[in-house]
Amino acid sequence: MYEYAIAWDWITFAVRWLHVITAIAWIGSSFYFVALDLGLKKHPQLPPGAYGEEWQVHGGGFYHIQKYLVAPANMPEHLVWFKWESYVTWLSGFGMLCLVYYAGADLYMIDPAVLDVSKPVAIAISLCSIAGGWIMYDLICKSPFGNDNTRLMVALYFILVAVAWGYTHLFTGRAAFLHLGAFTATIMSANVFFIIIPNQKIVVADLIAGRKPDPKYGRIAKQRSTHNNYLTLPVLFLMLSNHYPLAFGTQFNWIIASLVFLMGVTIRHWFNTRHANAGNPTWTWLITVILFIIIMWLSTVPKILTGEPTTKISATQQPFVTAQAFPKVRDTIMGRCSMCHAKEPSWDGIIAPPKGVVFETDRDIAAHAREIYLQAGRSHAMPPANASHITDEERRLLVSWYESAINGEKTQ
Repeated sequence: MYEYAIAWDWITFAVRWLHVITAIAWIGSSFYFVALDLGLKKHPQLPPGAYGEEWQVHGGGFYHIQKYLVAPANMPEHLVWFKWESYVTWLSGFGMLCLVYYAGADLYMIDPAVLDVSKPVAIAISLCSIAGGWIMYDLICKSPFGNDNTRLMVALYFILVAVAWGYTHLFTGRAAFLHLGAFTATIMSANVFFIIIPNQKIVVADLIAGRKPDPKYGRIAKQRSTHNNYLTLPVLFLMLSNHYPLAFGTQFNWIIASLVFLMGVTIRHWFNTRHANAGNPTWTWLITVILFIIIMWLSTVPKILTGEPTTKISATQQPFVTAQAFPKVRDTIMGRCSMCHAKEPSWDGIIAPPKGVVFETDRDIAAHAREIYLQAGRSHAMPPANASHITDEERRLLVSWYESAINGEKTQ
């Protein structure tokens, strides 16, 4: 039923909205506490066990905040735990992964020219890589190798580079970037769920029982929190990249992803240094700009390796091609959309197909039938500002074609 496509689109919109809301809450609280922690002031009048304090003003009120390295002498009756922002961000993100990439694996994940596998195999690779990434990361952090934070961070960076390269040899460029983001975000959220919150609960339980808490739990949580701080900005880039084919749809996409992680470090280093009142390392912005220019250059370097993906039409795509109206639909798409949605767009100012969507073969059109139906048939989202002057009659043709193919009817 064609109503299914409309309902599905709204469901994905709702889950995406939830994901953005919770991500804002999680990132906002994370950045706030990092800045607060780095800006704490020390003085002799602090209560016993207090590490530092900060006075802040916001919204017409004054706030007096004190931090204890281990815990206060007496446990307060009410504690605010910052955890659900992280949990719901991950859950909603995984929901998006299921709704968009797993449900549409043959379109968004699998590129036969990269790795020709079935949908179940592609989904299994995805799940195993994400779960395995957390297990590998956690074991390294808990090993003696993880005792040196600098050494650990360098090693983790090269692991992320290897993972970026690996994903681009498993999935489409779009899915590779999304999975690299999911791989990293899972580590971040699992740090909160498996390490940071449990360690804090151990400290609270010790205080309630009258025992002196072991400071190691705070140190471990601090290490994982620092990792989260430096990984946040690259994850945001990777999650947004699916809208920008120049990022994911080029030969050197894995190198671009690797440089993005370095940009996350340079940007966060400037903020962290400033918040700690330890100077103003403006050189980090120069490095960031240079890295971004390199990324822009890499995105437009002519491909050294070439190869055309298979044009085989799957059974699910077949009804859209065999429909009676398909020749007219193809003519409409080629005349109204292909000037932008081509491997080499001819529309002035467009140098890469939007979202990486290409309409050059029957398979291309059939594979994106639902998007065509929603974007150019049911709505007027495409073409933007109706730049190619698609007519109402042509829009009705797209609607009739899709709905008839979905219902198993002959398009008249």
